[in-house]
Amino acid sequence: MTFVPDGAAPPRPLRADAERNRLRILAAAAEAFAAGGLGVTMDEIARQAGVGVGTVYRRFPDKELLIDALFEQRIDDLVALAEAARAHEDAWAGVAVFFESFLAIQAHDRGLKEVVLGTAHGQDRVRRARARIAPVVAALIERAQAQGALRDDVTGPDVALIQFMLGAVIDYTRDVEPDLWRRMLAIVLDGLRARRDAASPLPRASLDDEQLDRAMAAWRPLSR
Repeated sequence: MTFVPDGAAPPRPLRADAERNRLRILAAAAEAFAAGGLGVTMDEIARQAGVGVGTVYRRFPDKELLIDALFEQRIDDLVALAEAARAHEDAWAGVAVFFESFLAIQAHDRGLKEVVLGTAHGQDRVRRARARIAPVVAALIERAQAQGALRDDVTGPDVALIQFMLGAVIDYTRDVEPDLWRRMLAIVLDGLRARRDAASPLPRASLDDEQLDRAMAAWRPLSR
């Protein structure tokens, strides 16, 4: 999906070859940003996409437009993920699948996340994403609560903050134990259940003291 400002005419559909080039550019940009952050040049993206740099600039005249297009593509994926979770016959399974899939994408797209949020338009992008995802997540929550599977006092902002919290675990432990977030998610999901007979098995081992020290050393103060 392409973001269209209010009152603007939607863009014309691209020819098949132009659309293929656009998708190649987006795929190359996602990989390049994940590896090199904001310092990646449009020339490097063109090289990885296998197209001329002029082709890149025709589609995306500046880097911010390219980042916006990547962001919208990722939000399309997340909305589709949330809608699939909402349609799950077992609403609790839908909640669990939503958390796991969302966090798996976040773990994979770590570099891209930093690029998307680390520019001047980062907060605007977050607001746009929440406007699209929040209604679907709210429906997922209400359905799980109606089935008696999810605590009645859990809200959409709770879900957003849990994702934020576990995202921090992903960031701080990625070089120590990259799948540790799955253990933390299992603990969180037990806390979200309306009722359970016993604790769920945890899928990963806990960090040892040395690993915990390394993870804590990855902490950085928030930039302002």
